[in-house]
Amino acid sequence: MEIYRTPISIAAYTSEWPSRFATERARLLALFPEPQFRIEHVGSTAVPGLGAKPIVDMLLGAPTLQDIEARIARLDELGYEYVAEHEKVLPQRRFFAHPAVRPRRFHLHAVVLGAAFWRAHLVFRDALRSNPRLALEYEALKRRLAAECGDDRERYTDAKAEFVAAVVRDQAGL
Repeated sequence: MEIYRTPISIAAYTSEWPSRFATERARLLALFPEPQFRIEHVGSTAVPGLGAKPIVDMLLGAPTLQDIEARIARLDELGYEYVAEHEKVLPQRRFFAHPAVRPRRFHLHAVVLGAAFWRAHLVFRDALRSNPRLALEYEALKRRLAAECGDDRERYTDAKAEFVAAVVRDQAGL
């Protein structure tokens, strides 16, 4: 797997992120129609006022992973790269990035609707949306880790994991 080696950068919040999500969600709904599928805006770009890496994270819930896998070729036609290597760490998720060339604008995390991964991401997003103090604490952590980790995205993600897990446990008992 190619490792992207530019420094991690946390951008100031912009109202463009929800607009980008809405536009991309509309494109994806043609391939993943409701109510069988659900598409949610997650991650830091989904939290008003929160600084983030400027990549919109989307969570796609499907009845089964096979429903997602059956549409990989069509996602490719929409400009998404399927990154199967990530399944070594998270076998319950199918990961896609858009555009296929960097810099990315969207990450699509496709999972079984209602599964633990689905629930945890929504719980975390909603906790940050409802608690500005918590969101500021998370942003401070992300900025500190971005400075410490340089271009090591895996280390950056791993270093945030306990904070995220603690919030999810506190909010949902997961």
